[in-house]
Amino acid sequence: MRVAVIGANGQLASDLMPALEEAQDEGVGLTHDQIEVADVESVRAALESVRPRFVINTSAYNRVDGAEEEPEAAFAVNTIGPRNLGRVCRMLDVPLLHLSTDYVFSGSKCGPYVETDAVDPVSTYGISKAAGEMALRCTCPRHFIVRSCGLYGTAGASGKGGNFVEVMLRLAQEGRAIQVVDDQTVTPTSTRTLAGQIVELIRTDAYGTYHATCQGECTWYGFAAKIFEISGLTPNLKPQTTAQFGAKATRPSYSVLENANLKRIGIDRMPQWQDALAAYLREREATNLEKNRTA
Repeated sequence: MRVAVIGANGQLASDLMPALEEAQDEGVGLTHDQIEVADVESVRAALESVRPRFVINTSAYNRVDGAEEEPEAAFAVNTIGPRNLGRVCRMLDVPLLHLSTDYVFSGSKCGPYVETDAVDPVSTYGISKAAGEMALRCTCPRHFIVRSCGLYGTAGASGKGGNFVEVMLRLAQEGRAIQVVDDQTVTPTSTRTLAGQIVELIRTDAYGTYHATCQGECTWYGFAAKIFEISGLTPNLKPQTTAQFGAKATRPSYSVLENANLKRIGIDRMPQWQDALAAYLREREATNLEKNRTA
C-alpha cells in the first residue's frame, strides 16, 4: 500500500522508508518543505496530492529545553499538527499513525508505564505532546498513537547534533571527560527496530494507543557505559545528577514504558535494548569500513 511518511528527513523516517519497502509497501516521504503540519490547508493539499492509503506522522518539535522558550512553536507542531492531520485523514478516510513520547508521563510511577496510565507531563514539550494525542483522538477515529523512548538511529536526530550514541562515541574519540546523568531511567530504543514494529502494527486494524520500546531499562549513564563496553572504549566516564546537568526543562526521573498493548495483540517484536544497541554498532562499523574501502 502507499504510505505517506511525514518528517521524512528524521531518524525514524529514515528507517521507516526501507522497512516499508521490505514489506512491499510504497513509502512516500514528505519533508517540511512539502507539508506544514501546523497549516491544515498545507496538510490537505499534500495528502490529496499523494493519495496515500495510510499516513505516518514522525514530525515533531523535539527540542525539550527549547520548548520552554518557544512554547508556541512546540504546540504548533506537536498539538496543532496532529489535530490537522487527524481532520484531513478523517476527511480522506485513511488511517493515521502518530509518534508520541514517554515524556507525557511525570516519572513518579514505581514501575513501567502502560497505555492506560493517566498522562501527567512535567515539561512544556511533554504537555504539547500529550495535548497532541488528545487532539488526534478527537479528530480521527482510525488512528494509532505510538509512544517510544530514547530513540537513536543511523540518520541521527535532526536539530540535536546527532543521536546519543554518536555523541558519546565522538566525545570518547576526542579524549574528553564525559559526565552523563545517572538518575533518569529510560529504555534506549533503536529506530530500526521501532520501524519494523510500526510496519507490522499498521497491518492490523487494532487502533488505539501503543507503547513500543526495546525491552529492559537503564539510566543514561548505564546506556553510555554499555556503548563504550561494546565498542571496546575506556573513556573517562563519570555519573552526574540531573540537578548537576542543569537542563531548563524538567525530565521524568523514570519513564520506562511497557509494551502492554503490543503483547495483548500478539505482535511485540521489540528486542532487549542491549541487543538492539549491539546491532546498531555492528552496522555502524560495517558502514564505516565500507566507506574507508571505497574512499
